[in-house]
Amino acid sequence: MDPVRNPYAPGAGQRPPELAGRGRELDVFDVVLERVARGRPERSLMLTGLRGVGKTVLLNTLRSEAITHLWGTGKIEARPDQSLRRPIAAALHMAVRELAPRHRAPDRIDAFLGVLKAFVQRSAPAGRSAAAPKLRDRWQPGIDVPASSGRADSGDIEIDLVELLTDAAAVATDVGTGIAIFIDEMQDLGAEDVSALCAACHELSQLGAPLIVVGAGLPHLPAVLSAAKSYSERLFRYQRIDRLDRIAADQALCAPAEREEVEYEQKALDLLYDKSGGYPYFVQAYGKATWDHAPRSPITAADVRVAAPEAEAELAVGFFGSRFERATPAEREYMRAMATLSLVEGEQSGRDDMDAAVPTAEIARALGRKPASLSPARDALIKKGLIYSGERGTVAFTVPHFGRYLRTQPA
Repeated sequence: MDPVRNPYAPGAGQRPPELAGRGRELDVFDVVLERVARGRPERSLMLTGLRGVGKTVLLNTLRSEAITHLWGTGKIEARPDQSLRRPIAAALHMAVRELAPRHRAPDRIDAFLGVLKAFVQRSAPAGRSAAAPKLRDRWQPGIDVPASSGRADSGDIEIDLVELLTDAAAVATDVGTGIAIFIDEMQDLGAEDVSALCAACHELSQLGAPLIVVGAGLPHLPAVLSAAKSYSERLFRYQRIDRLDRIAADQALCAPAEREEVEYEQKALDLLYDKSGGYPYFVQAYGKATWDHAPRSPITAADVRVAAPEAEAELAVGFFGSRFERATPAEREYMRAMATLSLVEGEQSGRDDMDAAVPTAEIARALGRKPASLSPARDALIKKGLIYSGERGTVAFTVPHFGRYLRTQPA
């Protein structure tokens, strides 16, 4: 079939042609927006899940919903080597700029921008003075007003962030709307920044202020937040984003195809779900390859079988291989042991994706090593975002089907 008309979009954060299976999350967010608009207390949201389940896509969709409700919005992507101060200042600057045209008192906007400028000027990269930052650490916000003094400029990120977000919420209150800050890869925030963000959300919640944070991260994000502040378990509304069920996966494939007057045979859909496991990224990858190989409509199971090796080869290089290449030989050895053991754990627990969590003690036993000697490899893999520890004493892959991929690789 015509590859130009191929509707599928396997890409990082790229919105699929049909956002299937996420109606519940969208409904929950609409309720949050409406409650905040009516002055009702509401919690910030945290989306958690493996890579490839569509967290970034959903985060962007929720931001679009907030914009539709005339909220001010800003978005950042956390990085482990970057302080929160500068990116969140840029996000808030963007959010307030969206609200400024509707504010009746320009001096109130200027006052906030003065606080914002003071906040960001307190940023000093670790090991260097604020007077000599690297080029990548500089931020020129284009704020003409002078920096204020005595507000959000103490140098303590927790104190400053509470004051900054409180002032931003006050601007939103003046306009009769809200502000939403969206943070992707939130598990990569430093411990000090996570603590500050929790403290700020706690203060905003107590004040009933119209500012929420919507974060997205790997499955261990709740543990990261809980380690920073014990009350974070009650502070946020957690939503686990998982693979699509059969109905939603079929919809993700069939709805865009129908708009191109193309149909699938039932056996083709059966095989596509078996291959993709319902993970949105894989659904798009297999759908795209199948479309390109199918000679005509309806698409058959034979078309899927012919196309599957191409989809798997592309995933092996771009989705799995790129991550595998980031690991050192010692880390690869650790992951291979995980892959072998996860197959056993998956069979025993009845998981059909065979990527179950594995006890770290079992990994050490399989490698004939003491657990303490493997801690550096485990910690490095967690920092690289290749594995996570959802429960004490266990680890699992952050990427679905990664264990299956590793079991096909030569030692």
